[in-house]
Amino acid sequence: MDNVVIMDHPLIQHKISMLRDKNTGTNEFRTLVEEIAMLMGFEALRDLPLEEVEIETPIETCKTPFIAGKKMAIVPILRAGLGMVGGILNLVPSAKVGHIGLYRDPETHEPHEYYCKLPEPIEQRTIVVVDPMLATGGSGSDAIRMIKDHGGKHIKFMCIIAAPEGLKKLHEDHPDIQIYVGHLDRELNENAYICPGLGDAGDRIFGTK
Repeated sequence: MDNVVIMDHPLIQHKISMLRDKNTGTNEFRTLVEEIAMLMGFEALRDLPLEEVEIETPIETCKTPFIAGKKMAIVPILRAGLGMVGGILNLVPSAKVGHIGLYRDPETHEPHEYYCKLPEPIEQRTIVVVDPMLATGGSGSDAIRMIKDHGGKHIKFMCIIAAPEGLKKLHEDHPDIQIYVGHLDRELNENAYICPGLGDAGDRIFGTK
């Protein structure tokens, strides 16, 4: 899978281990998710296009690189994806933020759409889709399909933890996108939870049950 990057940076691995701990409280969990998103974003945005712009330093006038093109779009999958937005905005404060709402049927585990709002012109933007967990891959795959249906072309997907089943589905459904994974876990259990995982990311970010 040449379009998949599994992160191996020690800081990312250390912070993911802290996320997994059931004793990590809501406030710390939320901060860690944001920090991990920023560290992962640093790597995922390595190929942003640059253009030379003339500026004046205190010494002289020079041409120097700035990020080119339309402002980037960050698109969290609601609601857990919201926890990763701040980390990427720390890197690119001018980025626009869209939202995609999907919920998973508790019986079939199939995703259902309830909200989609994307910054225009979406087709000219680098789009980073974020969701802490890639479990079955259904929500991630559907979100990317929705963005493509709206004209999105330059798409990256970032998750903190992925199951092999979800990564395989996302890769097969969308071989044209770049996928960034903080840690590839062992498997899904019979309830479609990632093992060893970290539980329900949305509940742990927002302090709900």
